[in-house]
Amino acid sequence: MDEKHISCQKMGERSLNNDGEFGEGRVWNISPVVSFISGCYGEFKAFPEGMKTSMNELVLTEVGAGLGQIRRGTPAYLRARLAFFAAGFVTFVTLYDVQPLLPEFSREFGVSPALSSMPLSVATGTMAIAMLFASTISESWGRKQVMTAALFLTSLLTVFTAFSQGYPALIALRLIQGLVLAGLPAVAMAYLSEEMDPSAIASAMGLYIGGNAVGGMTGRICTAVMTDMWSWRAALGSFGVLSLILSLYFMKNLPPSHLPRRPFRFAYLFTSLVQKMHDPLLLSLYAVSFTAMGSFVTLYNYITFRLLAHPYSLSQSHVSLVFLVYLLGSASASVAGQSASRFDRRTLVMLSLCVMAAGALLTLAEPLPVIIAGVSVFTAGFFAAHTVASSWVGLHAATAKAQASALYLFSYYLGSSISGTVGGSFWSRCGWKGVVGLIVGQLFLTLVVTRGLLKRQA
Repeated sequence: MDEKHISCQKMGERSLNNDGEFGEGRVWNISPVVSFISGCYGEFKAFPEGMKTSMNELVLTEVGAGLGQIRRGTPAYLRARLAFFAAGFVTFVTLYDVQPLLPEFSREFGVSPALSSMPLSVATGTMAIAMLFASTISESWGRKQVMTAALFLTSLLTVFTAFSQGYPALIALRLIQGLVLAGLPAVAMAYLSEEMDPSAIASAMGLYIGGNAVGGMTGRICTAVMTDMWSWRAALGSFGVLSLILSLYFMKNLPPSHLPRRPFRFAYLFTSLVQKMHDPLLLSLYAVSFTAMGSFVTLYNYITFRLLAHPYSLSQSHVSLVFLVYLLGSASASVAGQSASRFDRRTLVMLSLCVMAAGALLTLAEPLPVIIAGVSVFTAGFFAAHTVASSWVGLHAATAKAQASALYLFSYYLGSSISGTVGGSFWSRCGWKGVVGLIVGQLFLTLVVTRGLLKRQA
């Protein structure tokens, strides 16, 4: 390291106070400007080449230079957690705002329940595939830049969806939305595992997934209520505008990644993915991801059909109140994230899957309160399983963390796409018992297949 580089680094360090924020040397506090510019145009692109090193040092001093140095209790940690909560909210609210609208699509466009799930299934399906590339692209373009672009584009596409004409146009927009949304989830997991101190990863991941839960709940409930009041188009347009505002918050508050960029190499992507596919523990976690998410989406896709029909005959607004149980999911994710660092992860994953199966079986009862209780138990189990499994992937993968995370989320959203549509056939042919049978069967198979592998690798 040359003398000028060392001098700049020391000046940056002297300008910090004990809390990790810029103190008397506030003249050097250029990180918000740099973050804003990098979020729009690529990190430090607007500055002369000779200035890049010194500015990078100053930004890194605030977030904590070195791998995994954003520690719990620091201002950078708080900003990162809140930014990812907003990102999780936008991800789930724009991806799943169409879920309570499946019966509405079936009526308005004259399609079957299975086909009415296509706006959701095509988005999760294309998202799963694009996610394999998004994480590697983020290593070349920058983690924060890719996530920011994904949030802004999905927000704009949500607004465009509100003005779509015809069912094919709606599906086409949702397909594109799935492609651009891929830039957030896998990259988010990689960012957290790279930038957070190891002791802070699980809790940060828990709040991010908690944002998913709150976003999913808000999107589903408010979409249904606004659809009853006005129309589903007004509902989607409103969420598009809200998501744009939260995307701006994310861009301005997330500390930039400190890792150097690398050129995009397809060979590196292919070999790293193949390497992860030979890891028994990761394969087990991918199986958990596929079936847990597939079961989760299947239940929520078709519980609306059941409650809208006889003997319940509830309105869209009343059915949407079922999604209030997402609050339990948010709490469950937070508790599971804290527990993962203190208890055996294998036991937590297995227990969470069993809780999901028990909740699904409870929904077979006829009384509405018991059905709601079953959905609540099921939701808590899902978010616990997802939190523990996803953080385990980041901790276990010693190299190519982004690709390991991408494969986890590839399985996650592929399960959503496949099971979410197949569940429609089970609903049409066998009713709710068929849907529950599909869910419990998937979870039981996952328990049998992964139990031994997780035990050996835990």
